[in-house]
Amino acid sequence: MVEHDAFSYEIEKSRNEELDVNVTTIKCHGRLVSENSGKIKELVKPLIAEGGHILIDLGDLGYLDSSGLGALVGLKVSALNKGFCRLELVNLTQRVKDLLSLANLTKLFSS
Repeated sequence: MVEHDAFSYEIEKSRNEELDVNVTTIKCHGRLVSENSGKIKELVKPLIAEGGHILIDLGDLGYLDSSGLGALVGLKVSALNKGFCRLELVNLTQRVKDLLSLANLTKLFSS
């Protein structure tokens, strides 16, 4: 993998006692592009099956292409279909907000 296409992440697990739900935060770094979009799918799919609340933190994501966006959409749809998992994107950069708006996906990720 070429370094400029590097994608990395950190996982934090916690518990929201007030809502009685497990929370998994995935802090994304680098670039989520076609060469590595499968990495986030492999990471998040098993978490969806566990249920709870998944936060995908994009605050340090330098670039997102259509394949990366497609991976995030697929994960959101999977979470919605499971019914017992809530998946949210948090700390969106202006670039990511613009991309969601351009692709008419803002409402999908605002729930």
